[in-house]
Amino acid sequence: MVINGIKKFFISVAVFLTTTYIMYLYSSNSQNFQQISHPLKYREYVEQYSREFGIDPYLLYAFIKTESSFEPEALSSAGAIGLTQITEETFSWLKLKLCPKEDIVFEDLYNPEVSIRFGAYYISRCLERYNGSIDTAAAAYHSGWGTVDKLLSQQGGEVLTEFPYAQMSNYVYKINKAYQSYQEIYQNKEGV
Repeated sequence: MVINGIKKFFISVAVFLTTTYIMYLYSSNSQNFQQISHPLKYREYVEQYSREFGIDPYLLYAFIKTESSFEPEALSSAGAIGLTQITEETFSWLKLKLCPKEDIVFEDLYNPEVSIRFGAYYISRCLERYNGSIDTAAAAYHSGWGTVDKLLSQQGGEVLTEFPYAQMSNYVYKINKAYQSYQEIYQNKEGV
């Protein structure tokens, strides 16, 4: 009985020390962990195109993280490609608006600079169309302007207050969560 009590005591101490050590590592490295999970990859392009199209670079990072987790070769089941996950139909429309005379094809979206340029432009157009509402712009980026316009007419407003589709609602949540995280991690620390 005494031996069992001693074993339990040492196991409890070992668990306590391990937990304390893990908590210490997490607290001292939490900033590093957060920066790893929310990187500033492709910073040159993000800064350039967020400035050019008048959007917050942290918001652009939130879209890239949510869309592709910074994987330039990402391909969705809907056929969207690149860092910003743009479909061929959306690409064609954006190209007409952004650069109709440039020799760019859909597959060029696998190039990080091209994808970030088109994604930033599209985000800026969504924000412009929906009065700067990040929620409504994110819903439009995800589900298309037609879907969002239909919901707006049903809800009777200029910005969405409800997201009736689970995927849309989840997407808007992820964009906001990533955006908030980028702001908390980097704003007033490193600045983009």
